[in-house]
Amino acid sequence: MSGRIKLYRPQVEIADAIGDPDIERVTIVKPVRVGFTTLLTGAIAGFVANDPSPILAVLPTEADCRDYVVSDIEPIFDASPAIRTLLSGDTKEGDRDTMLSRRFPGGSLKVVAAKSPKNLRRHNVRILLMDEVDGMSVTAEGNPLLLAEKRTLSFPDRKIVVGSTPTDADTSNVLARYEQSDKRIFECPCPHCGTFHELRWGDIKWPEGQPNKAAWWCPSCGTETDERHKLQMVENGRWRATAPHVKGHAGFRINALVSLLENAAWGKLAVEFIAAAKDPEDLKTFINTILAEGTNGGGTELDESDLLSRREPFGLEAIPEDVLSITAGVDVQHDRLEASIFGWNRAGLPHVLAHVIIDGRWDDDETWAELDDLLKSRWKHPLGGNIGIDATAVDAGDGVSMDKVLSFCGPRIRRKIMAIKGRNGNIPWIAASRSAKRRGALWIVGVDGIKAALFNRLAKGEIRFSDTLEADYFEQLTGERMLVRYRRGTKVYEFVPVTGKRHETLDCAVYAIAAHKSLTINHDRRQSELRQEPQAPTRPRVVQSNWAMGGELS
Repeated sequence: MSGRIKLYRPQVEIADAIGDPDIERVTIVKPVRVGFTTLLTGAIAGFVANDPSPILAVLPTEADCRDYVVSDIEPIFDASPAIRTLLSGDTKEGDRDTMLSRRFPGGSLKVVAAKSPKNLRRHNVRILLMDEVDGMSVTAEGNPLLLAEKRTLSFPDRKIVVGSTPTDADTSNVLARYEQSDKRIFECPCPHCGTFHELRWGDIKWPEGQPNKAAWWCPSCGTETDERHKLQMVENGRWRATAPHVKGHAGFRINALVSLLENAAWGKLAVEFIAAAKDPEDLKTFINTILAEGTNGGGTELDESDLLSRREPFGLEAIPEDVLSITAGVDVQHDRLEASIFGWNRAGLPHVLAHVIIDGRWDDDETWAELDDLLKSRWKHPLGGNIGIDATAVDAGDGVSMDKVLSFCGPRIRRKIMAIKGRNGNIPWIAASRSAKRRGALWIVGVDGIKAALFNRLAKGEIRFSDTLEADYFEQLTGERMLVRYRRGTKVYEFVPVTGKRHETLDCAVYAIAAHKSLTINHDRRQSELRQEPQAPTRPRVVQSNWAMGGELS
């Protein structure tokens, strides 16, 4: 809508808290349809015009940053005479793909993506605004929220504003910060008894088969209130702090039931709810985006005891007959190397044959020599021959140890020992790096796709385990939980650590699967080779050269 911005009643106190110098942190747990983006842009305009400072706005992705500046910040500034000329717009167009930067008298505004840690390292800011923090993934350098907050430490009068629609209750960034705040809720008075209540979905009811007639029922007097009273209820509403002892951190929780937008009418929300209830994933989306609540059980968490009970009597010293190829995945820690060894049959069924820990510093040549010996090993196969490791993926993702991993793998590439780096997102399971510097030396592994497939196979019992594996192996294999997220309407999978668990063996499994993906095995030929008795190697025929013996070339 064109014209001057007029805040809804619930927005006023949020805006006041953002502008209050005595409040350092503001956290907003929000749904869609309450105008938070407009409120955030208004706050930016207020700081630019009235309290110029270095300002950093952080969104999940670079596409989000571009869309926010082009669709929200620029139109609002251009349409407002008082601030139209304050942003110089001297950033080059080419910079927008990575970072958007504007200068104004007394300060600057930078809009950056959370997924790129370098964006968060290069700024010192007084005002930090972070939107959709539950859509931000942990990077190689840690939680982007914590990285961004460190950029404000130089300012004793800093302001940190965090807002998001919540997702998984156990891992939500915004819900965790709301719990540290004074936890304000928005309450509306009942038109009949005057009692104030937070509007909750459990109090919205409708006649059977008529969701469009949904109404609010007061928990105190039990009276029905229809949609036409909502404007009055919201305008007379109030924020109440449920943890008033907390000072300096204002937390706000609001849902779409108080939104005055037409598409947030109670009847329309009830119709949406009925449609969403048919699919568990759609229902989670409704709970997250409309009710602004976190969902429990929003993903797959594996049972380590169940996996432990599936162990079978096989291993490197008793390889199953149908195993026709072997791969290894190696995780590099600073005080040890860990390697999982997987066997594979014709159908691609994984057999976890062993997990080996090599103690020793990552920069000690003896540690790598011991790994080399392991990767050269060959084991007796039931068909009569010997079998060894066909491909190995060694993690080079740690920036500290990458050069050491590359120097180990490079000379052994003919043995298909590959240095790999894991990357999130919808990318191939394994592919050569496109980097000119690393091309031919480094492979990129799509860890999300492999983990999703791995979790699916584990849940279905489609992975076999050796009885040589200890209980700790299974605890680490279940060290992450698979969550379902929705990004711009598209379902994506994310993996978050389970509190108190390590996950080295899970990483090793991912790398071993990636190594198998790189193989091309002729199973008939391999089976034939394994049936043959091992023979002593024959000496190669040596052709004498006249030139080498001092003669002349003819």
